[in-house]
Amino acid sequence: MTDAERQFDKVSLDRSEGFGERLLGLLLDREQQMPPQLVAPLIAEEVARIGGREVSILLQDYGQEVLAPLPGRRLVVGEAEPIDTSDAGVAFLRATPVEVPQADGIRMFLPLLDGSDQVGVMALTLDAVDDDDRRLLHRLASLVADMLVTKNSYTDQFFLVRRREPMSVAAEMQWSLLPPLMMDVPQVAVAGILEPAYDVAGDSFDYALNDDILHVAVVDAMGHGLDAATMATVTIGAYRHARRGDIDLGKIYAFMDRAIAKQFGPEHFVTAEMMRLDIATGHLQWVNAGHPAPLLIRNGEVIQQLHSPTTLPVGLGGEAPEISELMLQRGDRVLCFTDGVIEEHEVGEDQFGLEQLVDCVNRTEQVDAGIRAVVRALSHTLKQERGGRTSDDATLFLIEWRGGAADHLARLD
Repeated sequence: MTDAERQFDKVSLDRSEGFGERLLGLLLDREQQMPPQLVAPLIAEEVARIGGREVSILLQDYGQEVLAPLPGRRLVVGEAEPIDTSDAGVAFLRATPVEVPQADGIRMFLPLLDGSDQVGVMALTLDAVDDDDRRLLHRLASLVADMLVTKNSYTDQFFLVRRREPMSVAAEMQWSLLPPLMMDVPQVAVAGILEPAYDVAGDSFDYALNDDILHVAVVDAMGHGLDAATMATVTIGAYRHARRGDIDLGKIYAFMDRAIAKQFGPEHFVTAEMMRLDIATGHLQWVNAGHPAPLLIRNGEVIQQLHSPTTLPVGLGGEAPEISELMLQRGDRVLCFTDGVIEEHEVGEDQFGLEQLVDCVNRTEQVDAGIRAVVRALSHTLKQERGGRTSDDATLFLIEWRGGAADHLARLD
């Protein structure tokens, strides 16, 4: 390239900083050194720069019932917003902005998405809203969500906002172990939920998307309290270690089995379901170690239970497991669940049972909602139909395969 061509290239590229870029850049520049307690006033200042006011940051509570207000200087702190019946809840569940006309302007509710995991909602009021405002606020909300997730790693402030009732030590351990409750990318989405949220012990789940392979594990450690939570923690740790060694499901099971047997002895065990899904082709593989068989949902209806050969639960020295396989169709959903979902019952009465679970799934699926809303609604419906109680851990994990590709997201055109 000649000097003249370089000069022309330099002139033809617009590197000027517009208002929106300066505003978002300020947030990026400050957030690296920002202590958690100053996140709120910085967000309020950013919103004020575009004419916004009455800013609230609402975080999802652990029971997934309400959006709780984050306290902070210059933030409006009101009552918690019920997820099922509020404008903020609509924005949260649908992951889309909601605009509500008011006498003094437009109240906006913006979902806070870190990647595709929903953190909560940012609410603010503007005199009027145009497309430039919407575009800038969408990007601002993304940065705010990223800040909240980053700062959450070294403060208790956000945890305390989300905790709406006392939490057991075992539950504290389990929540700190979990990945984000939801992941949503073009080819696949997953969502999970734990009950009872504030007293869960032995149930857990984990997932990772490595290139085109989605790895999933759902586990249920025997017992209750700290013993069960400790076993679940070791199980998930062993699963992650083996998974990252890029070995097949049979060897992953064997590694987890040895880890539990060595640490806890022959009288302890963990039931587990481990899966691998090729998100490009829909090829699903799984190993069942004493776990309830998952449900296959197609076109909004359970069409079969994914029965397969089972091996002994992790820790009991089972033989090498047989790996089951299935080709999914686009739009298929696979629901994994622990036995607490179907075995709950009042003393002297029948268990909740698989038939009622299937009926609840079919009714919930007819709502045609996103995967996060479905798994949440299903969990809460199950709890209500069991008399509002969960004496055993009850975990749901839902996978939706869509296929296709995401390469377009890496292009700037």
